[in-house]
Amino acid sequence: MGNYRIKVDIIADILNVVAVGAKKTRIMYQANLSHTLLTKYLTEIRKAYLIRFARGKGCYILTTKGKEFLVRYKEYSKRTRHIERQINDVLNKKKSLEELCSSGY
Repeated sequence: MGNYRIKVDIIADILNVVAVGAKKTRIMYQANLSHTLLTKYLTEIRKAYLIRFARGKGCYILTTKGKEFLVRYKEYSKRTRHIERQINDVLNKKKSLEELCSSGY
C-alpha cells in the first residue's frame, strides 16, 4: 500500500494537533502541510464543525464532533492496518506459489 495520506488521514493529523489547542503555525508543522493545504483543510473542517477558533485562547480547539471523528478514525485506522497486513500476507503467498511454478525449480 502507498505511503501517501488520504483526506481523512490529513484531517485526523490536524485534529490530533488541535486536540491540545494549537495555532496555525504549529498545526502546519506538526501535520506536515503547506500553508495552502492547511488553509484549505482548516476552512473545510471548520465548516464541518470539527474544530473552532477559541478567541480567548487565540487557538483552534476540537469540538465534540471533532473528538468523535478522532474516536472513529482510530477504529478505522486500526482496521485498515489489519486489512493491509492480510493483503500483504496473501500477496506474499501468491508470490511463493508463482515461484514454485517457475522454471527455476
